[in-house]
Amino acid sequence: MDNFTFYSPTRFFFGRGEENHAGDRIRRLGGTKVLIHYGAVSAVKSGLIYRVTSSLERAGIASVPLGGVRPNPRSGRVREGIELCRKEKVDFILAVGGGSVIDSAKAIALGVPYQGDFWDFFEGKAFPASALPVGVVLTVAAAGSEASPVTVITREDGMFKRPYSSDQIRPVFSILNPELTTSLPPLPTAGGATDIMSHVLERYFTNTQDVELTDRLCESVLLTVKNELPLVLKHPDHYGHRANLMWAGTLAHNDTCGVGREQDWASHALAHELSAFYDAPHGATLAVIFPAWMEYVMDHDINRFAQLAVRVWGCDMDFNHPDVTARKGIRAFRSFLKMVGMPTDFAGIRAREDDIPQLLDQLQIGRSTIGSFVKLDRNDCEKIYRLACRPAA
Repeated sequence: MDNFTFYSPTRFFFGRGEENHAGDRIRRLGGTKVLIHYGAVSAVKSGLIYRVTSSLERAGIASVPLGGVRPNPRSGRVREGIELCRKEKVDFILAVGGGSVIDSAKAIALGVPYQGDFWDFFEGKAFPASALPVGVVLTVAAAGSEASPVTVITREDGMFKRPYSSDQIRPVFSILNPELTTSLPPLPTAGGATDIMSHVLERYFTNTQDVELTDRLCESVLLTVKNELPLVLKHPDHYGHRANLMWAGTLAHNDTCGVGREQDWASHALAHELSAFYDAPHGATLAVIFPAWMEYVMDHDINRFAQLAVRVWGCDMDFNHPDVTARKGIRAFRSFLKMVGMPTDFAGIRAREDDIPQLLDQLQIGRSTIGSFVKLDRNDCEKIYRLACRPAA
């Protein structure tokens, strides 16, 4: 196990009706004027924005709204939020939504006190000295952004996605009420769960030795999603199934499962370019890329893939031919994705093989590589994209 520092300061308020206390939480943290950042009009129609705004009013806190965040959140909305916060002298941002809303809120929080363009952080040209505090009312179990130091934004000039990570933008609190996820349709529910599994798998595939504890933590979260997602799709109003899925999303990405071990993240990089280029849902692009990546790198550590197949997917171990077990596990993962309605090849997200050269250009590998489990150069990435084009048997 590697040396590590683990810092996870977010305070979680989990359960029914917790969104009604948002104002009190913010007042205790010193907030006096809040940007309420949200996505679609459904947050308004459902009454959630009204409940949140009312809680702020009861706490004596002013607020200004900014909705319209889209999936794969855009740089233009971030810049609009930065200017609005400066104009209104906002000192706290409350993200009401899923990962896209939270990521947009985090980027705004970075940009408000910074005199340059917020995109400087994403290009490594600057490092934040400060950021506005961010709180969350979560409505989608998926990205784990409610607990992470990461934001991912799509730059509209060129349409490519880039991540940025800083402890400055870890949410100071996150309100997690599973009831707020019950209206989510089946496809985005399954896409969110795919994102949760992918966050765990990026950590699971590691070259670090002697990490049995975090291996088991990873496997536990994966098993929870594997078991709970079909139940959620069958019984969307069931509080217990939604609650388990929501907490799995948080644990998958606050790095509890990733401390002390090298992590990969190549699949996310490959999937991000598909999301940006085709404006495809993040979970769907991960469902397309991850099995293809697994097929391509499997020989690097057959035993780790076989371990996953046995412990999570229930495959029998073939000790004489562990590669057979490993392949069974990959097939089981792909079959699970299909069962819950996820695409598993380019056609499922309307991607085209002819676009691969442009995807690779936007990936901006150049002479470098992506990933840690197996370091992938441009040629490797092209082969994975082409594997992802192929309909699985």
